[in-house]
Amino acid sequence: MAKKTGNLAAMKQRAAKAAAVTAPAGPGAAAAPAAPKKPFNPLQFAREVRAEGRKITWTSRKETWITSVMVLIMVIIAAIFFFGVDALLSWGVGLLLKFANAG
Repeated sequence: MAKKTGNLAAMKQRAAKAAAVTAPAGPGAAAAPAAPKKPFNPLQFAREVRAEGRKITWTSRKETWITSVMVLIMVIIAAIFFFGVDALLSWGVGLLLKFANAG
């Protein structure tokens, strides 16, 4: 596979930005100016929520049904497994206690 070559100047610039972001802010380090906070706008927030809501892709009724049945099957399998493990451990502890009381 051939090695991709890129723009060296752009790579150096990205590396410098990454180093500036990840550099620890020590006592001698200059503090980066914080971006001014915008005041909360409820109308803008509602518009953004609606825009994000439009991006949601809902599952179909068939997909939901199939997934629900798969979950039910897995729950039944897990219940049978844990019932078996519980019965085995209960039998083992009972056997151990029987031997402990006999001696």
